[in-house]
Amino acid sequence: MRTWIRALRPFDAVPVQTHVERTVDIREAERFIRLFHAENPSAGGLQARLREVARDVARHGTYVHTFEELEFGARVAWRNSNRCIGRLYWRSLKVRDRRTVTGAEGVAIECVEHLRAATGNGRIRPTITVFPPDTPGRRAPRVLNEQLIRYAGHRGRGGAVVGDPRCVPFTDLVRTLGWRGGPGRFDVLPLVVQPGVGRPLLCHLPGDAVLEVPIVHPAYPWFAELGLRWHAVPAISNMCLEIGGICYPCAPFNGWYMGAEIGARNLADVTRYNQLPAVAERLGLDTSTERSLWRDHALVELNVAVLHSFERAGVTMTDHHTESNRFLTHLAREEKAGRVCPADWSWIVPPISGGVTGVFHRYYDERVLTPAFVHHR
Repeated sequence: MRTWIRALRPFDAVPVQTHVERTVDIREAERFIRLFHAENPSAGGLQARLREVARDVARHGTYVHTFEELEFGARVAWRNSNRCIGRLYWRSLKVRDRRTVTGAEGVAIECVEHLRAATGNGRIRPTITVFPPDTPGRRAPRVLNEQLIRYAGHRGRGGAVVGDPRCVPFTDLVRTLGWRGGPGRFDVLPLVVQPGVGRPLLCHLPGDAVLEVPIVHPAYPWFAELGLRWHAVPAISNMCLEIGGICYPCAPFNGWYMGAEIGARNLADVTRYNQLPAVAERLGLDTSTERSLWRDHALVELNVAVLHSFERAGVTMTDHHTESNRFLTHLAREEKAGRVCPADWSWIVPPISGGVTGVFHRYYDERVLTPAFVHHR
């Protein structure tokens, strides 16, 4: 067994469920198969495929996607993600088909390989790894982490938190499962893989799978003294990929970061690392009144530092102005293709300088389309 993986004892906080009543809705299956053939006319054999799917659902309660259907479904799920601004490159998503991997150790190993492949020495590639689906009577494996890479939140005396407050509950969980990390501000959490049957598994991510970027500023040398850093790959791991009525509950996927996700949210939010007061103090800003706009000034400099640091490290990242323009290009392409482009305004508009980006000044269709990434039932 790999040295960074070890079995865990069963624990009440990690439910073990072996039976799943999930029969595919034949209408959803047919709708997807027709969509696949409509956008891939060279595939041919629509009627034969519809009959095959109907027969399998009638006999087994489910059916099996071809790799081409899986690849198309995963890419369209990204295309349909109404909270994602970075959908222009949805066709470039690399799909790693790992539907034959059922054991917890195998899932953990493939998640690590996902990170290595997606990181690409800094040239981040949009990637998804798809593990087996839930089927009638059988529960598929899950990764319990919100993302493949997150930093721990350590409870301190008096309620103080060292690290990421968002991850305090999960940090508490992995400690009960035997993890002994910390107590640093940027301790990478282990993966917890829950197989369909059996004990959960704890996986300590090896160092070569986690690329991190120290945050420095192009004009202020003291910025390095804040000791900030962030990981290069944002890989969501707690959402289900739904394609044609089939749920793939373990399908970690990633794009690359937009700078504001780190500089205006992860490091800036009061409920996260809350670094604006520290930056403002170093800048000598007047924090006694909101009218000084000290938060705004500090926020801009923090975002400048994040963008500069990733560029200096040779790690793929985009800024919110560029990404807003790219999204409008994507929107125009989808409309030209005669497709609806769903979008949630509150997520598409960047968390910094929203009013001076093009995505701010319009409304969007908010309908929900499938295939899609959804939270587990």
